[in-house]
Amino acid sequence: MTSFEAMNILWYLMILYTVQPAITEDDLSPPCPSHIYCHGRLLHTIQMAKVYEDSKTFVDMKMKYSPNETLHNFDEFMKACNNVPTKSQVIEFVHGNFEDGGQEFEEYLPVDWVESPKFLGSVHDPLFQKWGSDINEIWKLLGRQMKPEVKENHQQYSIIWVPNPVIVPGGRFREFYYWDSYWIIQGLLLSEMYHTAKGMLDNFLYITNTYGHIPNGGRVYYLARSQPPLLIPAVKLYVDTVKDYNYIENHIETLEKEFNYWLTNHTKIGIHRGKHYKFAVYGDLSSGPRPESYREDVEMASFLKEEREKELLYSELKAAAESGWDFSSRWFIHNGTNKGNLTSTKTRWIIPTDLNAIMYWNAAILSEFYHTLNNIEKAQKYADIANEWMEAVTDILWREDIGTWLDFDLVNNVSRDYFSISNIFPLWTGCYPKEHTEKIVRLILKYLQTQNIMYPGGTPTTKERTGEQWDFPNAWPPLQSALVTGLYNTGNEAALRLAFELAQTWLRSNFMSFQKTQTMFEKYDATVAGKSGSGGEYNTQWGFGWTNGVILDFLDKFGKTVRVNDLDNLRNQSDIKSAVKRTSSNYGQIATGLLAIMVSFTAGFIG
Repeated sequence: MTSFEAMNILWYLMILYTVQPAITEDDLSPPCPSHIYCHGRLLHTIQMAKVYEDSKTFVDMKMKYSPNETLHNFDEFMKACNNVPTKSQVIEFVHGNFEDGGQEFEEYLPVDWVESPKFLGSVHDPLFQKWGSDINEIWKLLGRQMKPEVKENHQQYSIIWVPNPVIVPGGRFREFYYWDSYWIIQGLLLSEMYHTAKGMLDNFLYITNTYGHIPNGGRVYYLARSQPPLLIPAVKLYVDTVKDYNYIENHIETLEKEFNYWLTNHTKIGIHRGKHYKFAVYGDLSSGPRPESYREDVEMASFLKEEREKELLYSELKAAAESGWDFSSRWFIHNGTNKGNLTSTKTRWIIPTDLNAIMYWNAAILSEFYHTLNNIEKAQKYADIANEWMEAVTDILWREDIGTWLDFDLVNNVSRDYFSISNIFPLWTGCYPKEHTEKIVRLILKYLQTQNIMYPGGTPTTKERTGEQWDFPNAWPPLQSALVTGLYNTGNEAALRLAFELAQTWLRSNFMSFQKTQTMFEKYDATVAGKSGSGGEYNTQWGFGWTNGVILDFLDKFGKTVRVNDLDNLRNQSDIKSAVKRTSSNYGQIATGLLAIMVSFTAGFIG
């Protein structure tokens, strides 16, 4: 493992294949070909008229007529208004030519819904057990099946047709989303809804074969960007659960296609300390604002004079959306810091720890899959790719002097020494040399102690208070999952104890919120137990797919010992070891060092 000494490091990464190509308007294509949903005068006129508070509302509407008829109607409308329609006239045009969103779906009750999943029997607290049952009921509310006419008249919709029903996140998110689906599928598998989970995976495989990759979400305006690539890990979840190894054999080539999309379109090569490394970055090379946030992007770029400068900003914003973290100080580069605002977004100039850890994970799983198929040559190929990625993450992103992995700033050639849960993703994906597990875990625990990550409502995404939704004080379910599971999977006693404390805090806060509202939210406030999150471009959404999946997973992992109240905690301490599954270690008494750490975390929780 590479060792770093604080303050004595010359960071230098020379990019052989540049992260940001020279951009001209002629180089860029729209997010999709549609002159209605993705680009063009109609989209611009309607979105800039602020017909709806949320720009996504319009691009999710169905056309009443064919695209050609709709465009013809628009041309006639503009002529009649001398090309300067009033807002009321634009509203009248929209109502005459479009139907409200949601017309794509018909009611769907998952055929494989199970009233009492077996894992709930291992949740000992009756309040948590009842809550787990309530969350299991929510799957029935989030099921969506597309009407046959969507396939027959797909050009009149922005929705991407898929053959099988889906479980959607909820709220304004009425279509599938790529990385959300990992935690949704995890929850479905715990709920024994194997048919529904397989159907969602089959949809992603269909989309990969149709479009060459999985887009950000299930709308045509998302086609030019993706989200963190979690299809292959999701397939592993499914196969490990149902033992359907034929599924690997039937779809391994499609899984390779999805991984190769990321290798081809997001991988860069650079030299660091004389050695060549591959690494991945988020990016976007489509033209124009995000169609679903069109007005917001145009207004944000209005201070820029040159069209090229606007396109650069649009690309950075779309790259941030591809990361799933839209938006966050994590992507701000301003005078070498993470300060600034959305106009400081430089997503494509940052090597993200989480993405590169996930790239390793994809390659490692593909290697495992090919071993299962007894294809030793391919298994070795992907094992080599996984090792290359682990080496890059270790040598470029691991900072032993700080005790964690850090994103890397390609503008200033420095590590970004700011707390973010994404720093811990290599622990979740196993992207670290296993022979150094004890040392890495010890350093990570010390880092987390220093950062004081225990809050009443969960661990905050970052420590920066910017008003953006992927910053303080918001706490997001997938990040809690990665943090807790990463610690849990190490098998280290101190890490297991911290994982339990973090999971219990998250469960209690989410439970408190549910008791007050009878719903689950997409994000929560880390500083106040039981409070939903805030900030960003839209109101906090309910539902919520990945939140439900994470809660069910935590109840499965820790259900024997977690409690809603502290009354029985002392008695339950001796049972914690029995709640920790998938580890054969025999633990003794909690070490003095661990107690010191937990005292610090507890103090942070109380104060």
